[in-house]
Amino acid sequence: MFEKLIQLFAGGKSRGGSGSASGSTGGSLRELEGFVDYVVKALVDYPDEVTVSTVENGEGASIQIRCRKEDIGKIVGKRGKTIMAIRSLVSGAAGRQRKRVSVDVLD
Repeated sequence: MFEKLIQLFAGGKSRGGSGSASGSTGGSLRELEGFVDYVVKALVDYPDEVTVSTVENGEGASIQIRCRKEDIGKIVGKRGKTIMAIRSLVSGAAGRQRKRVSVDVLD
């Protein structure tokens, strides 16, 4: 898993190893969703109740996190620093794929 994440953040797949553009788009979104899922489940008290889904829209995609209300604060962090870090990593990796991906915490 960590090798895939390193490739994703280092741009290894987008530099010419994966084939068609449509195949890398779905794969990279799923990998980003998996990354967010892994990080969020490590942060919360009730990881079994966390759901992460991706919704594509006209501007790009949105990774949506749903969890218990008690866990939202753990995902957001003090002054929003944790969610800002997650968003920054996802935006950077998506930018290498020339995609726009946002991360939203839903209640």
